[in-house]
Amino acid sequence: MISKTKRMARSVGFAIAATAAVTMVMPTSNAAAIDHVECRGGEDFLKVWSHLDGQNSVDCYANKGRTSFGSWWVDRISTGNNDLVYFDVNGDSVRINRWTDITFPNNPPRVKDIEIL
Repeated sequence: MISKTKRMARSVGFAIAATAAVTMVMPTSNAAAIDHVECRGGEDFLKVWSHLDGQNSVDCYANKGRTSFGSWWVDRISTGNNDLVYFDVNGDSVRINRWTDITFPNNPPRVKDIEIL
């Protein structure tokens, strides 16, 4: 009976050690979950108007995370219910708070990445 109890305790100990080892090697950062979504009226998505090489685009994003924006020129940003940081091709980062609608009529930034905080 004692050896059966020892084997059970040893198995439980190994299970706890294995769980601890897996927990220690798992990443602790948040996954980038930003999503490119369909723009719909009445939604509080991040909305970005941009252009590149004669093409115009309007894109909407939801959820926290960072994604590439392809170095497009940005004409307007409406943050909706999102705090935003955009990263331009020169390496600068600019934070824009939620509920902000900003236009860049004369000197639009060329944006490499966007991040919803």
